[in-house]
Amino acid sequence: MSWGTELWDQFDNLEKHTQWGIDILEKYIKFVKERTEIEISYAKQLRNLSKKYQPKKNSKEEEEYKYTSCKAFISTLNEMNDYAGQHEVISENMTSHITVELTRYVQELKQERKSHFHDGRKAQQHIETCWKQLESSKRRFERDCKEADRAQQYFEKMDADINVTKADVEKARQQAQLRHQMAEDSKADYSSTLQKFNHEQHEHYYTHIPSIFQKIQEMEEKRIVRIGESMKTYAEVDRQVIPIIGKCLDGIAKAAESIDQKNDSQLVIEAYKSGFEPPGDIEFEDYTQPMKRTISETSLSNSKGDSKTELKFASKSKGKLWPFIKKNKLMSLLTSPHQPPPPPPASASPSAVPNGPQSPKQQKEPLSHRFNEFMTSKPKIHCFRSLKRGLSLKLGAGPEDFSHLPPEQRRKKLQQKVDELNKEIQKETDQRDAITKMKDVYIKNPQMGDPGSLDHKLIEVGQNIEKLRLEVQKFEAWLTEVEGRLPVRGDQARRQSGMYEAQTTPSVNNCAQDRESPDGSYTEEQSQENELKMMATDFDDEFDDEEPLPTIGTCKALYTFEGQNEGTISIAEGEILYVIEEDKGDGWTRIRRNEDEEGYVPTSYVEVYLDKNAKGAMTYI
Repeated sequence: MSWGTELWDQFDNLEKHTQWGIDILEKYIKFVKERTEIEISYAKQLRNLSKKYQPKKNSKEEEEYKYTSCKAFISTLNEMNDYAGQHEVISENMTSHITVELTRYVQELKQERKSHFHDGRKAQQHIETCWKQLESSKRRFERDCKEADRAQQYFEKMDADINVTKADVEKARQQAQLRHQMAEDSKADYSSTLQKFNHEQHEHYYTHIPSIFQKIQEMEEKRIVRIGESMKTYAEVDRQVIPIIGKCLDGIAKAAESIDQKNDSQLVIEAYKSGFEPPGDIEFEDYTQPMKRTISETSLSNSKGDSKTELKFASKSKGKLWPFIKKNKLMSLLTSPHQPPPPPPASASPSAVPNGPQSPKQQKEPLSHRFNEFMTSKPKIHCFRSLKRGLSLKLGAGPEDFSHLPPEQRRKKLQQKVDELNKEIQKETDQRDAITKMKDVYIKNPQMGDPGSLDHKLIEVGQNIEKLRLEVQKFEAWLTEVEGRLPVRGDQARRQSGMYEAQTTPSVNNCAQDRESPDGSYTEEQSQENELKMMATDFDDEFDDEEPLPTIGTCKALYTFEGQNEGTISIAEGEILYVIEEDKGDGWTRIRRNEDEEGYVPTSYVEVYLDKNAKGAMTYI
């Protein structure tokens, strides 16, 4: 099966077919090129996606990735980055092994095709030239034959005519012979040309054209083989990265299997454990007694029971999470009257308005009075240092010793700081060793440098190391102090067993109160007298800077109320005042007359008009 024998007369169709083959090859090259662009774009998008969800350095988000689930997510992002890299490999291999190679091959194919069809056209032109020569020789032979016949007829006519002279007859005879000779010559030339043409034609259709068409056929078959090999390479390029992509997917699956919910739960404990002990039981306070309570073991006026009462107060404070509530709210809780508000009078007459449900002598001691009495005792001020620490934690303050943090978190921060300082010391030590070695080199080889130029640097590095060591000692002392103060589980049982209640001696009570803060975990040494002198002022300063509560509406006094109890304020009927805290369900509303005069009044004694735009205001009147 050869194009030279089967398609000897299809030169033009073969030319069109081979051009179509080149177009198909170029179309396949374009397809592969677009596929590589897609792979590059896909890989770029995967990398951007992986980078987008990577935790930012030195951010809070980076600290959250200590959990196994987050680590697995990071591993997934890293594997996706490698996954994207494999798609880049696909693009690179397809470009180098297919696109570049086929593009170069197409150029060579076009040149080869051009050469073959140029030879074919040249052979066709040659056979056409031979055919034209044959036609020309044939026409000349035909013309000479006709001229010879006419000359012969003219000679015969002249020979038969008696009136023609003998000389004319002889001339006609010579002319006829000349024409016959020319005809014979043309015949011989025509015969020679015909033989030559037949030979050339045979060579053209049986030798030259088959050879040229065979080369074109081989060229076309080679193109077909080449495009098949490129398609195979196309598949192999994808197949080569499948094992690595499989490893990436295995890495994602392995990361998922590494997630440990128990470990994550333990990390949550380590991250947020405060070291505080749970609050104890709150004692029942009986408000049903109409008479003033007698002196008892639970009375704040009894020096014998001070320890127990103060411990109870600390326990209640701890139950309300003192270190983590706002100062305004804290002062509101401390100054709010802890008794039912008086009912509204039956009439608007001032004489009919009672001052309260009980006479002042029968009043139960308000919590604010306890708070003032609590403040006057010097050893008890440590409680408010703990409160200050809690408030500082809420407000974001951070002393150097991390004393604003709960014990467990403080220990972790101190340990972290010690580790960081040790790393800095190691870095400075390595730098000092390097400078020392360089100095030794300069001493041995003075031409390389002056050894004395490094002395200043050595002194500076040594001073830095000494400073860092002092810092380490300072933080290690704090760390040791914190680790020694962390409570063990047995402490809670001892507290619940009434160990502190048995300490009825005031001095022992003061000591115990001095070492135990309301949050149940901070302890202070009694020997720290300088801190004791500053504690009350620290606490006062903490609240002196507090901005007054904003007004949330106004109110009109329906009745006259004489506020004789601590935390209340007197109002007159018809008076307009500002509301700064609405009724929390206890029957009292906090109002303000001016910047220096504010307090609580019974909610039933006033008509409240809350500002709808005020923060936290309700919509009732």
